Amino acid sequence: MKAQETPVQKIASTGIPVYLHGFSAIDSYLEKTSGVSVYAACSAGLTDLAFLFQELRYPGAAFADAAVDSNGKTWYFRCEDSAQTFVSFDFLNFYQDCATHHYYDPKGIYPILRDIRKGDGKLWQYLPGNNIPSYHALFDMAKILAKYYPQTRTREIQKIAACFSELNETASPGIEEQRLLLMELLEAQNPAAGFELLEKCGFVNTHWPQLAKLNSVDHSKEFHPEGNVWKHTMETLRYRKPGGSKTGFDIRLSLGLLLHDCGKPLSNSAGSMRFCGHAELGAYQARRFLLRLGFDLSLVNDVCFLVRNHMLPAALSRLPLSRTGELMDSPLFPLLMELYRCDESSSFKGLDDYYKNSAAYRAYLKKRKNPYR
Repeated sequence: MKAQETPVQKIASTGIPVYLHGFSAIDSYLEKTSGVSVYAACSAGLTDLAFLFQELRYPGAAFADAAVDSNGKTWYFRCEDSAQTFVSFDFLNFYQDCATHHYYDPKGIYPILRDIRKGDGKLWQYLPGNNIPSYHALFDMAKILAKYYPQTRTREIQKIAACFSELNETASPGIEEQRLLLMELLEAQNPAAGFELLEKCGFVNTHWPQLAKLNSVDHSKEFHPEGNVWKHTMETLRYRKPGGSKTGFDIRLSLGLLLHDCGKPLSNSAGSMRFCGHAELGAYQARRFLLRLGFDLSLVNDVCFLVRNHMLPAALSRLPLSRTGELMDSPLFPLLMELYRCDESSSFKGLDDYYKNSAAYRAYLKKRKNPYR
């Protein structure tokens, strides 16, 4: 495959019709940066795809027949006789021809897309009133909220959750679907609405218990007026800064924020020692959670570094270098400082301590460069 040629371009170059569909086509229309996954429908069969891609794999997911990992993304293919592929909501019935780049709107969703561009619209008004028992539909709705309607209120999320009151446990989602869901939610600017829907529908409690337990742990209002550990965690994600127009959010930072307090439910200390040791317990919990979802070991190790050490930046200005020097030399330490900034920002305490400890870190970096220190 050519250096800059994408899998869909390779398929289109053979004359086989191939279309971006669903989220990928909508993001293209809205001029949003594509994420870690790209969804495509094509007229090719699995045999045709296997001939074109030696690295083709079969994810065993309801939404895709085959997948190709290329250029840091995963391209999911649905093999169809036409562009019309199964979708959970009419909203996702939207396509872009990869050869001509023309859009196809068989369900007339252009008005909704225009509302999204203007920051208006209430997508749930278009939901069917009857129950939608599919996990695939639940995942899609969680991603719709996180990507396009992040300011959805709790009352509205409860109405949406009522549509998924009878999820079929015998059709539980696979590991790849769960990992993909988590990553796509964390790609959004403010994924809290999507996570809230999953929590209210019982999915988090059933499949991600390490996260569900965060909702059972109260915070001191003096230090965390934003709410319990779950609410605090959701709030931290709002303060991430994208790495650039084409890079999006660092998945290590996003996962670190999501899991940084997952050790608190296991920490039973009381009084001034409350949550003592939660960072170390959290690193253990984070490792179990991420490995079960099939994340790469190097990424798991980086996230566990962030979780284990997330309390240290708050003490940089008063700890001796014998305690902090080795950690500050880590290439992950700037990411740890970002986690600290998001953590502090979410508590509404202000960033005075963050600036003070950042100055201590910058002073160390400057001193480290001095050969005569």
